[in-house]
Amino acid sequence: MAEEVRPDKCVVAVDGPSGSGKSTVSRRLATALDGVYLDTGAMYRAVTWAVLQAGADLSDPDAITKIALEAELSIGTDPAAPHFAANGTNVDAPIRGPEVTGAVSAVAAVPAVRKQLVALQQAIIAAHPRIVVEGRDIASVVAPDADLKVYLTASAAARAARRSAEDATDVAATEADLARRDKLDSSRATDPLRLASDAIEVDTTGMGIDEVVAHLLELLNSKVPK
Repeated sequence: MAEEVRPDKCVVAVDGPSGSGKSTVSRRLATALDGVYLDTGAMYRAVTWAVLQAGADLSDPDAITKIALEAELSIGTDPAAPHFAANGTNVDAPIRGPEVTGAVSAVAAVPAVRKQLVALQQAIIAAHPRIVVEGRDIASVVAPDADLKVYLTASAAARAARRSAEDATDVAATEADLARRDKLDSSRATDPLRLASDAIEVDTTGMGIDEVVAHLLELLNSKVPK
């Protein structure tokens, strides 16, 4: 693995679609940097859980916004054990379930929700000297001045295989759901999923986790003075 880079201040933005390896890679990279890790997608999932718990209509942005603004989120940034709570309830397990997964794109598309969570994400970034942040709009919106911006991607088949292995779900059904979410995330009016003009695209289809992390450390080495 490449020599570890541990500058006094370092922000790494990792974007990309579901199943591209963002979470595992970002956590490993944060550990290598002796930094913290922020899963912004989990923040949207936690708010989605709160919305579903309240029984709000997913087609009503005002109702969704009200719940999002009132939700109390607890966000753990330890890459070895990230955790999330919403309104005092640990939601690590339910936010990964099919109900939240099916609703999160609708909640995340509400502009007021994004504005609220982006502000919170930026505050968390500012509070930590070294942080790896993963999501859909990190390089383009949340941390446009990040020291390293990468966009992880992979073939549709590889992404579906990885996600179905994690969730013990049918590969074909998973691939269809990923395509649905990609379309929603890429076409939303506010902060869509896209490759930032100055981000480096990394196709992880034929790469192992350690190989991807080593590659990102090499990229960081070339950008951050030792």
